[in-house]
Amino acid sequence: MGLEIENTDFGDEDFARFSKRLRANLKAMQMLLARPGFGEGDLSFGAELELYIVDQDGRPLHVNQEILRQLNDDQLTLELNRYNLEYNFSPSMVRDCCFSATQDEALAAIAKINQCASQWQGQVVPIGILPTLQQSDTGYHAMTPLPRYEALTQELTEIRGGPFTIALEGEESLQLAMDDVTLEGANTSFQVHLRVPPAEFADFYNAVQLVTPLVVAIAANSPLLFGHRLWQETRIPLFKQSIDCRPNDSLHPIPARVNFGNNWIRDGAFELFAEAALLYRPILPDCGDEDPVAIVENGGTPQLHELRLHQGSIWLWNRPVYDPAGGGHLRIELRSFPAGPSVTDMLANAALAIGLARLIQPTIKELLPAIPFTYCTANFYRAAQKGLDAELFWPSLGQSQPEYFAVPEILERLLPQIPDKLAEMGFVEKDYAPLLAIIEERLATRQTGSQWQLNKLAELRKDMHKRDALKGMLQQYQTNSAANRPVAQWR
Repeated sequence: MGLEIENTDFGDEDFARFSKRLRANLKAMQMLLARPGFGEGDLSFGAELELYIVDQDGRPLHVNQEILRQLNDDQLTLELNRYNLEYNFSPSMVRDCCFSATQDEALAAIAKINQCASQWQGQVVPIGILPTLQQSDTGYHAMTPLPRYEALTQELTEIRGGPFTIALEGEESLQLAMDDVTLEGANTSFQVHLRVPPAEFADFYNAVQLVTPLVVAIAANSPLLFGHRLWQETRIPLFKQSIDCRPNDSLHPIPARVNFGNNWIRDGAFELFAEAALLYRPILPDCGDEDPVAIVENGGTPQLHELRLHQGSIWLWNRPVYDPAGGGHLRIELRSFPAGPSVTDMLANAALAIGLARLIQPTIKELLPAIPFTYCTANFYRAAQKGLDAELFWPSLGQSQPEYFAVPEILERLLPQIPDKLAEMGFVEKDYAPLLAIIEERLATRQTGSQWQLNKLAELRKDMHKRDALKGMLQQYQTNSAANRPVAQWR
């Protein structure tokens, strides 16, 4: 999804050529999906972690390129802003204790990055939005100078035709206008990748969509922006608004490029790829030189460069991924979960999301008529706003009509059924059982990362100025996170 480009100056001919090649990519994708055995194989798990780089005062530190050059690690990549990095973990088979393997790799990677960052008196922190971030930390001066980001900013700004408007209402309110998209870099996440067989894609993807609000609510870790108390998971509306390039002078029919989706899917992954290609205007028209249809006709696996690049400029919270590796396969990328509070918390969120989706998958076709997609979308934003205090519209096969239920009530009912479902998928009990225990404890204490931040900030504000309290809260957060202690156990 982070495919790099070299050119930043595009003309009408570039866009026309790209659109033509995008349609050829779609035809090749359709042919691939019809190929017997395509995408079949053992389930694999992967993840990406976005991180803030901060100095000793908890302020953003602009050294991502310097760290990348020194470490020379292919799994480490740059992000939009100069104080962010992303680490891409090695994929592993679910049968090979994938959660433990990812945790070990994450802790080692963070230690390695911290050792490098120490020469600038810096360290990295996994947190959805840095509480000490200030508005002056955004703007072109903060953007990582890469052609991809320059082109992205240029095209989105041109399409928008004016400033990007941010309007957030929570415990407090925040309204501002941005001339660029660098506020998007305020959001850092833990993105989960799960390989899914094409035959199961539609049902599993719909199940993921249905359960995502539950996980967002219990995983919340982004309650603050510029010192304002906003949503429990402020990343969700902030990401959407910070790069919403739809013209602001009319009611625009095209959905935002950051969205939860437009409908349940009926047949398979091709619907999502086609929707992306045909509904959204290309903004990075960088073309490759392969003939994807000819490659498929000759039994090969094309790169589908244009389709993958275009997909990377449309940010569905649950995104389909085509990977040409190993003869080609499909994944679902779960993108709505925040970075932090600890590595073990993030993996617990992943285990919960996958287990819930597997639990719902067998009955999803019967459930969908009971919950129009607009209700599922409303659940998503309600969970992001209220966290564990949210009430969600929830379908059931055992009642005449759906009802609203509190998130904890739904989770307490479903959680005991998850271990068997993870075992069915090939996950190892000793690998997932401790993670589900973390979710149980978080549910019992009602302490998410967001709730801990808000409670700690309120405590420190009794004796401190807000800026000092934000710094003090972040320092305690960093100590707990570095110890890899589940947030439910933080004092």
